[in-house]
Amino acid sequence: MSEHNYTTLRIECERGVAFLTLDYGELNLMDMAMLTDLDAALNQLEADSAVKVVVLQSANPDFFIAHADLNVIATLPPAPPPRAEQLGMIHALLDRLRTTPMVTIAKIAGRCRGGGSELVLACDMRFAALGKGVLGQPEVGVGIIPGAGGTVRLPQLVGRGRALEIILGCADFSAEVAERYGYINRALPANELDLFVDSLAYRIAGFPAETIALAKESVATGETGLPAQMAREEELFLQSVHSDPAKRRMAAALAAGMQTPELEKCCFTHIWGPLAGV
Repeated sequence: MSEHNYTTLRIECERGVAFLTLDYGELNLMDMAMLTDLDAALNQLEADSAVKVVVLQSANPDFFIAHADLNVIATLPPAPPPRAEQLGMIHALLDRLRTTPMVTIAKIAGRCRGGGSELVLACDMRFAALGKGVLGQPEVGVGIIPGAGGTVRLPQLVGRGRALEIILGCADFSAEVAERYGYINRALPANELDLFVDSLAYRIAGFPAETIALAKESVATGETGLPAQMAREEELFLQSVHSDPAKRRMAAALAAGMQTPELEKCCFTHIWGPLAGV
């Protein structure tokens, strides 16, 4: 088994499967360090012809990715800068999980909210542990909207009504409910998650790389409108970040203890009450 360590994650490769394990502080907060490492890791894996499947997982039993760092979000520009590419850096990076010839599978055994949810939504498949896996898009609660694909990918998976329930309700969704909604592929007993996902990954890795890539490309023919939708999402997200409610509510959430393990382990439906009227 080959291994490679980055600051926020590590990679172990075996039998055509790369296990990309997030291991970054107490919460696995998504920030520029994590995104930079993820970009470098994907470059490394795409250059290795032996790798056919990437399994994304977390070393932290409580958090897959808590969410994106609010301190970073607060520093973003008010509008996308002029550029030749249609997608901004974060959208383009996460979309690589969809467009890469490798198969990408998220193994969720902890809390996975906000940017973490958007990362797993970009993967080809998602599996979560019953009683442990939690997903959600809590951005509206702090005055912003999902800005890394959540408003685009969720409706495709769960339908418009359920997507709006998830995005506007800002509640936590258990693995069981997430499976029923189509948010994830399957919810599995916690003690069976590793065996199921790893077995699936190794089975896929036993098939020809060219065929895997062609199958992904063919499935993607029905997703041709995604880049334009995500570009518009970025514009609306940045607009929301610079609104007065967002500035007040993000500051209030941080002051109330958001981005500390104690508060992040709470059900998010209990967090919004203290922010009422902010």
